[in-house]
Amino acid sequence: MPRIRIFISYDGDHDTDLGDRLRAQCESSNSAFEFAAQSQGGEITPAWTRNSRTRIESADEVVVICGEHSDASPHMAAELRIVQEEGKPYLLLWGRREQMCTRPEGARADDPMYSWTQDILATQLAAALRKSKPLEVPDRLKRPRGDARGA
Repeated sequence: MPRIRIFISYDGDHDTDLGDRLRAQCESSNSAFEFAAQSQGGEITPAWTRNSRTRIESADEVVVICGEHSDASPHMAAELRIVQEEGKPYLLLWGRREQMCTRPEGARADDPMYSWTQDILATQLAAALRKSKPLEVPDRLKRPRGDARGA
């Protein structure tokens, strides 16, 4: 089974170590996911937005690593907006167990924030990817065209 390619969104001013930690986790031979791209710094310009959109599009899913200052990170807010516009599945990870972590601006109130363990991350990535795919109905279960029973 192919591994899930992830884009890693995090606060580059405060949580670079968390991005490094998740990248290292991706490189593990038994990981169910692989690193595709990550947050980038710099001024948020149209060129930055285009580049970020391309990087996000290259991934199957987005992992948003939440830290203490995620709510004040303009880069995380911009990335999450792109993710939502593109309809990419994403999940929020609680980045620091010992601190109060915040959601980036634009996160929905019903977006759960998950504890960061290998098992939880793999399970939630797989579930989010399945949920984002349209359901396929096998041909043998489809009604023939012109069947009036469902009308």
